[in-house]
Amino acid sequence: MIWNFIQNQILGMHWLNSLIGSLLSAGGLDTTSRIGGSVQFFLYDTIKITILLCVLIFVISYIQSYFPPERSKKILGRFHGIGANCIAALLGTVTPFCSCSSIPLFIGFTSAGLPVGVTFSFLISSPMVDLGSLVLLMSIFGAKVAVIYVVAGLVIAVLGGTLIEKLGMEKYVEDFIKNASAVDIDSPSLTQRERLIYAREQTWQTFKKVFPYILIGVGIGAVIHNWIPQAWVETILGSKNPFSVILATVVGVPMYADIFGTIPIAESLLAKGAMIGTVLSFMMAVTTLSLPSMIMLRKAVKAKLLGVFIAICTVGIILVGYLFNMIAPWVVG
Repeated sequence: MIWNFIQNQILGMHWLNSLIGSLLSAGGLDTTSRIGGSVQFFLYDTIKITILLCVLIFVISYIQSYFPPERSKKILGRFHGIGANCIAALLGTVTPFCSCSSIPLFIGFTSAGLPVGVTFSFLISSPMVDLGSLVLLMSIFGAKVAVIYVVAGLVIAVLGGTLIEKLGMEKYVEDFIKNASAVDIDSPSLTQRERLIYAREQTWQTFKKVFPYILIGVGIGAVIHNWIPQAWVETILGSKNPFSVILATVVGVPMYADIFGTIPIAESLLAKGAMIGTVLSFMMAVTTLSLPSMIMLRKAVKAKLLGVFIAICTVGIILVGYLFNMIAPWVVG
């Protein structure tokens, strides 16, 4: 009962949905109609995700203040083999929220001489898995889905980076990255006040960057939730379509958003009958393989390495989607 209260009322903010519905009804809007339901969904999800976004970014930015690039590089340098890939994937959980903002750190780590497989483990996990995604997924899909999603993302990051290392892909990093001189300096110690100021500034900067995508995502979610017939979604993304996971992954690749912008869409698709694995594959593809981030990454690596990276992530995302669909009765129930 306590966990249900935390999940539904604190993380899910069901009380907020009821409050908005009551206020809209008092204002004369029928929330059972398509327009009224869309307005309620839009207001509820926008406010809920914004509150969670600001709280989570503040907490994660505070944690991140202890792991600047120089310190992260030193931590990674102490490990070797698959252990280094595991640490890199875990460090990715306390770094920026989208793939584009992770690539400069990836370039910095590579320039500093870290193994390319280790840096790719970081690059995969950073946009796909973070502490914020764990809490947000819990608020909508429940603890089982959230934990398995995070574990699956870390597995893809570790295995992907390890495979790139085993294939000897270092030679496909652009020369200007390999020859860059990395300045190895100790980060100054920050006081608690400075860490709080840093977290506050990061929260504001990230909010300004992410909020437009939240509005777009919630808007798309509201349309799906109230205007698209359930039969359509079930036919295309439901259990009767064996290619639904592949379709969702392919559709997600050209898009650009982060976990906060994709969750409202995923929530609406799931409510309309899409399979849980199909929905999560869509989320992973959007956050990890967006077209803008691939264009940025192409500046740092040659086409062959970029192709291997895309192939590894795509296959991993599709396998995770089918796995989720197979165990759907357990994780959703």
